[in-house]
Amino acid sequence: MTDATLPPQRAVTVEEALRAVFLRPFDTLVRRWNWKTALFSAALRAPIFFSANVSAGLHEATGAAIAESVFRVLTAGIYAACTQALRRAEPAWAAALVLTIAMPFSAHVLEFLLHWLRGTHNLRGSMLGSIAFTIFSTLFNWYAMRNGALLVGEEGRTFAHDMLRMPQLIAGFLTYPFRALAAATWENEKE
Repeated sequence: MTDATLPPQRAVTVEEALRAVFLRPFDTLVRRWNWKTALFSAALRAPIFFSANVSAGLHEATGAAIAESVFRVLTAGIYAACTQALRRAEPAWAAALVLTIAMPFSAHVLEFLLHWLRGTHNLRGSMLGSIAFTIFSTLFNWYAMRNGALLVGEEGRTFAHDMLRMPQLIAGFLTYPFRALAAATWENEKE
C-alpha cells in the first residue's frame, strides 16, 4: 500500500510512532504541520456547520462556519502531522484505532467546547456531522499518506501532484474494503 516512487522505508510499531510524536513534538507536529489537510478540513467542515445551523439564520450559520474553519486550520494540520507519523505503523489495525478514536476524541472535545462557548445553535447536529466526517476523512488521509500523497516535508510532493492523483486515491480508498475482502477470501481458498 505504498507509492512505488517513494524510497522504501522501515515500518514502525504504533508505539514507536507515538513515542516519536511525544518525544519530538516540534519536529513531528510543528515542522510537519500539514497545510494540505488543514486547508481541506477547513473547506469541507465549514459547510457542515453552516448547513446544520442555517435554520437559526444566516448570521448564526456563518458564525458557526467561520469558527469551525479557524479551529480546523489550526488543529487539522497538527492531527494530520500525527497521521503522517503513523502512516507506516504496524499493525495497521492498531494505527487505525489510534487515528479514528484516540486522536479525534481530543479534537472533538476541543471543538465541542469552542462551539458551546460561542453558542452554536445546533451543536448536536453540527458535532454529529463533524464526527462522521472525521472518521471518514481520517481514514482517507491515512490511506492517501500510506500511498505517498498529502505528505508534507521532505517526503511530500507538490500540491498539484497530489491533486492529479486524487481520483485514483479516492477510487482506491472506496474499493479497498472489497479488495481486502477478496484477497482474504482468495488466501483462505488456497489453504
